[in-house]
Amino acid sequence: MSFVPPGTGWPGDPADAGTPVARDPAGVRDLAASSGTLAELTARQSVCRACPRLVAWREEVAEVKRRAFAEETYWGRPVPGWGEERPRVLVVGLAPAAHGGNRTGRIFTGDRSGDWLFASLHRTGLAARATSTHAGDGQKLIGARMVASVRCAPPANKPLPEEKAACHPWLARELTLVAADVRVVVALGGYAWQAMWPALKEAGYALPRSRPPFGHGVELTVSYGGAPVTLLGCYHPSQQNTFTGRVTAEMLDAVFLRAGELAV
Repeated sequence: MSFVPPGTGWPGDPADAGTPVARDPAGVRDLAASSGTLAELTARQSVCRACPRLVAWREEVAEVKRRAFAEETYWGRPVPGWGEERPRVLVVGLAPAAHGGNRTGRIFTGDRSGDWLFASLHRTGLAARATSTHAGDGQKLIGARMVASVRCAPPANKPLPEEKAACHPWLARELTLVAADVRVVVALGGYAWQAMWPALKEAGYALPRSRPPFGHGVELTVSYGGAPVTLLGCYHPSQQNTFTGRVTAEMLDAVFLRAGELAV
């Protein structure tokens, strides 16, 4: 088996054998729209099979594995949103890593980007631990939730336009279900900044007509139901960015400290 069957005991698995499966973009739209709770939505996200290329890739990676993880069982499924059900801070990324979230079943968990991210979240009071290594490790987000704009690990970390479009309803519905409580949305990288814009609009946020350019530390105040919501840009803590110094621990901390201040 090249993926973990739903309901077989993986820590935090939101699905079971009876969870309905989206097998094409129309199925994603229908199942996302009819999800009345986060629990129902994340369960359906976690078994999606709408994009054949992504399904084949994530399951091939889970079967072949990386040598360092050869003895481990890989999750090999879409990685659902994770964290508090009534978050004040929402963190949006691009997609799970092949040997990170696709292996561990939790976004930004088990790879170097996640090491940087969770260390910063812990220092700034948004995570219970400085590390996030696997589902069931005791890590918790504090007043925060994480989502990805694409829920499956893509080849070369580059989802195709049609795959981004197919996954969009999952993000839009999740933003809708948490909107009443969210006061800050942090976009990790330019693609997350771009992808969350139509999802925010669909979720009912009042946005300016044009999307401002992405940048680290960029702030934009929008609103939901008359309440202010701040969008924050943050460079992605990818290996390329952290190795070259484009992103430092201090830069990450500054963004998440600001997010915590605004979320009060």
